[in-house]
Amino acid sequence: MNGMQKVLVVDNGERAPDSALSAELAGLGYASVTTPFEAADDVLALIPSPAAVVLQMPRHANWSERKRFLELATRLRKTLAASHTPVIITGGEGGTATLLQNELNTRAVAAAEF
Repeated sequence: MNGMQKVLVVDNGERAPDSALSAELAGLGYASVTTPFEAADDVLALIPSPAAVVLQMPRHANWSERKRFLELATRLRKTLAASHTPVIITGGEGGTATLLQNELNTRAVAAAEF
């Protein structure tokens, strides 16, 4: 598992089996670490260079929860800008891993051109 790129998945702590992103990411060759919103900064400090950070907002989040996720995304984008680590917000629907794969492939191609 150490050789796999790691993706940090941040959610609200309520995980439904049908919205588990870890299996989808594993199928694409990524290891994932899932943490509740409140522990995101602590867990991020333990992962030296994540391939990406995915903020998995609950499907039925109210305005205050959406605002929390958006504020975290803004702060993480600033913090991780130097390492070019993508911060992706999802609404808990399927297809997140595909979105992530597309994002990482686009960045890899762009980096290779320089």
